[in-house]
Amino acid sequence: MFRGTSAQTDRFVHDRLPPPAQCAQLRYDLPELQLPDQLNLVEELLDKAAGRPWAERPLLRSAARTLSYSGARAEVDRMARVLTEDLGLVPGNRVLLRGGNSVTLALAWLAVVKAGLIAVATMPLLRARELGQIIAKAQPAAALCEARLLDELRQAPGAQALPAGSLAFHAPDDGGSLEARAARKPGGFSACPTAADDIALIAFTSGTTGQPKAPVISHREVLAMCNCWPRHVLRARSDDTVVGSPPLAFTFGLGGLLLFPMWAGASVYFPEAPYTPESLVRQAREVGATICYTAPTFYRQMAPHARALGGLAQLRICVSAGEALPDATRQLWKETTGIEMLDGIGGTELFHIYISSPPERTRRGAVGQVVPGFTARIVDDEGRELPRGSVGRLALVGPVGCRYLDDARQTQYVQRGWNYPGDAFVQDADGYFFYQARTDDMIVTAGYNVGGPEVEDVLLQHPAVAECAVVGKPDAERGMLVKAFCVLRPGHSGDAALARALQEHVKARLAPYKYPREVAFLPALPRTETGKLQRYKLREP
Repeated sequence: MFRGTSAQTDRFVHDRLPPPAQCAQLRYDLPELQLPDQLNLVEELLDKAAGRPWAERPLLRSAARTLSYSGARAEVDRMARVLTEDLGLVPGNRVLLRGGNSVTLALAWLAVVKAGLIAVATMPLLRARELGQIIAKAQPAAALCEARLLDELRQAPGAQALPAGSLAFHAPDDGGSLEARAARKPGGFSACPTAADDIALIAFTSGTTGQPKAPVISHREVLAMCNCWPRHVLRARSDDTVVGSPPLAFTFGLGGLLLFPMWAGASVYFPEAPYTPESLVRQAREVGATICYTAPTFYRQMAPHARALGGLAQLRICVSAGEALPDATRQLWKETTGIEMLDGIGGTELFHIYISSPPERTRRGAVGQVVPGFTARIVDDEGRELPRGSVGRLALVGPVGCRYLDDARQTQYVQRGWNYPGDAFVQDADGYFFYQARTDDMIVTAGYNVGGPEVEDVLLQHPAVAECAVVGKPDAERGMLVKAFCVLRPGHSGDAALARALQEHVKARLAPYKYPREVAFLPALPRTETGKLQRYKLREP
């Protein structure tokens, strides 16, 4: 329910939010969560930096340039003028953002939100088919796209019909690019006077059904989350330099590599190309990084490179999230660097991390304790709290709650006013949470979420496939592998050549990390007498 005066005249998103009875209860139990009813998060984090000690310190860095907080504000203001003056966008319009992590993408995201528009950031690896689903759901008015990714966007269903069209960035020869237009604008753009409960972003997930879910997150919720995990667990400082691999299109990356550093007055370094484990180690050494964000798979692969280069002496905080952190990986990293990894579990629906403990309070095998600002409990299927030591469903309430855009799955995630992220945990007598498994069919591989049904849908488009099922297979390196079980049509042979052909078929239609790394052929899929697929049998060793 709105408390301030909404500035978003385009009511498309507001009109498609779940009714209050289907939303989670919100709690603002801490003094730092008492936020004004009228606020714009970019004004709070960027504009108001002018009166803080870090106003002239670096905010965004790359090999090509460095922008201070005041310099970034000027660039954001010019981009916001392009959006409102050149493209004619009005508060509440959605803007699709597409690009790899970069200074320009960060500036563009901030400009969108400062102007009262709604950011819809998309993974650079997504294909036209996946982008088309996002466009159909969010109905963006415009797109800001990195030049090298324009072709795939143009092929997406609905992309040609964007009312204000698409602007390229990182296109130095294009006089109509985002940067070229912004360079011709004056600064001094006043932040849109949004209500705290106006919408800042739609953060699409992979989902488990093949249709992406679209969590909607407000200005208030983002700033509230800045005052939970970053304040109480991360404890970043204004002299920190942050690096990491998660894309800004993931809320893990958006928080860790942009918004949380801004809240602390810190600096972020963006590489010219996506990180590899080796390049992340080398870059961290070269730029003097003190905080690193990535998934356990990356840390495991980074360890030998860190050892070969003599360690990472300046690093003080290493955040692991995106998938379960094996204790062997935690100990390997500690032996290599001397750093006790900061583990955490969070979710797109609640923006970021809600269970985590600072390094001095870690407990071996545990993810951590509930983050201040949240209340968590382990419950049975009816929502009754279970005794400590019991395996059950994780349920949470806090200053942010799941709200899906126009989606019947809202009632699966929010039940009885509590958020159910879909994870099974055990809580010990001291309040530490031990991760057990997903309670749905989500496959978490190398930090990426993959919905099995989405991959199945693509496999079934291949002429050789009659039936298929896709599940996660435990894997020491990636956490889980995507594995496909296929029943073939008559006349096709289940050999290595066909397995490779099916893998390439998926790669051509979905983000590459979603393709099945293993393909098995079966005469029939295991089913119940009523015809329901028995996925658990496919997961058995």
